[in-house]
Amino acid sequence: MRSATIARKTRETEINISLELDGSGTYDIETGIGFLNHMLESFAKHAAIDLKVRAKGDIHIDFHHTTEDTAIAIGLGIAKALGDRAGIRRFGHALIPMDEALTRCAIDVSARPYLIWKVNFTRPKLGEMDTELFKEWFHALAQNAGLTLHVENLYGENNHHIVESCYKACAQALRDAVAIDPRNAGKIPSVKGSLGS
Repeated sequence: MRSATIARKTRETEINISLELDGSGTYDIETGIGFLNHMLESFAKHAAIDLKVRAKGDIHIDFHHTTEDTAIAIGLGIAKALGDRAGIRRFGHALIPMDEALTRCAIDVSARPYLIWKVNFTRPKLGEMDTELFKEWFHALAQNAGLTLHVENLYGENNHHIVESCYKACAQALRDAVAIDPRNAGKIPSVKGSLGS
């Protein structure tokens, strides 16, 4: 069972998550931010990760800390569940349409975190959530899960469709990348014999 539980508490947030990489996409998400809940539900479903999130944060100030810290906790959980990353496919990619929007994502579960984010929004908010926070979420995920993560929206007009296609593309790419490769049984997927260096 590739699973993890993470509890993270600061003066700004208290985040508790549990996840199962080899799940079926069930989710139970409560962050206090409606739009973030929606994105995390979509992420869990399409990554086929069972995910439970309980987040309490200083959303009376703004949504930044809760958004970022939720991604930190999920990233830490993914890294913990992966362990030494032996036997995984390592790479994944997806090209995901959502109505008029099309986004591609490529992932290397390399333990070398990096984010390329080529996504633009024409509105400052979706619901009550600042659209600039989506980059912060993906950056925190990449840093803490140890992902080289490239996300690029190729085109789109509706900001909701654009960001949701980003979460779905990331989820699908991650699902493929963390899958166990029967041809690589228990081996580290690197000619160096280790990941992250």
